Amino acid sequence: MVLPKIREPHVAGTFYASEKKFLIEQIKESISHKFGPKTVKEEEFIGAVVPHAGYAYSGPVAAWVYASIKKANYLIAGPNHYGVGYKFATLKNSIWKTPLGEVLVENSVIEKLESCGIEHDSRAHEFEHSIEVQLPFLQFKFGDNFKFVPISILHDFPNESFLEECVRVGKCIGKILKEDGRKWILIASSDFSHYVPHKKAKEIDTKIIKEIEKMDTKKFFKKVSELNASLCGYGAIALVMEAAKVLGAKKGKLLTYRTSGEITGDKKSVVGYAAIKFV
Repeated sequence: MVLPKIREPHVAGTFYASEKKFLIEQIKESISHKFGPKTVKEEEFIGAVVPHAGYAYSGPVAAWVYASIKKANYLIAGPNHYGVGYKFATLKNSIWKTPLGEVLVENSVIEKLESCGIEHDSRAHEFEHSIEVQLPFLQFKFGDNFKFVPISILHDFPNESFLEECVRVGKCIGKILKEDGRKWILIASSDFSHYVPHKKAKEIDTKIIKEIEKMDTKKFFKKVSELNASLCGYGAIALVMEAAKVLGAKKGKLLTYRTSGEITGDKKSVVGYAAIKFV
């Protein structure tokens, strides 16, 4: 019997609090924040786009999704910021630790995802934060009583070739999760415009979010390219959109959009954050 590999938290103490007590306070503050949802009301949805910055900046936006998420198993796709490893990479037979506990990956699904061209690769996940930062929000609500599948995506330019790969892999994932029969919720981890003035970020991101709401991956990629947009998780968003469509999603719904400038007061150079549901 092969013992699960422990995936240690890499950004505890930087992106979010490293002590359990303070992390719980941080999540509660994200929910009650003036930009947060303020209430916890569970709703049905198939997938979502969620930011992955430090909780002080993007936590109130992420809380819009997690305050309403229902108990399920979760597939979390996020960009590979470090450029190490396979293009589509998972981490099988692993336990992910955070200050709130440990979460086990769902190996039975991960093994099937190999047929989609998703490779086991510890290098792609060792230092990557885009998936890790989603777990404490889920643990806050459900403890360790869920399993998940991590997929790290090494992003190419938003061209037709990369789009075709994301569409193919997304449809393959959707088919496997549909055949699995259990309840799965898909999460695309992505921030939007990076290090541009607040006004420009909002203008660009609004145009891109409109394409996400239509769930048209081709037009979404085209808009990202046309605007030279700097969102980091367009591959993860496209993959999740395609998988969500297989699972029955018809449209995206913007819950909230903010920039880091609205949090810090400095709007000269901001990062955009959006919470979007696929229903």
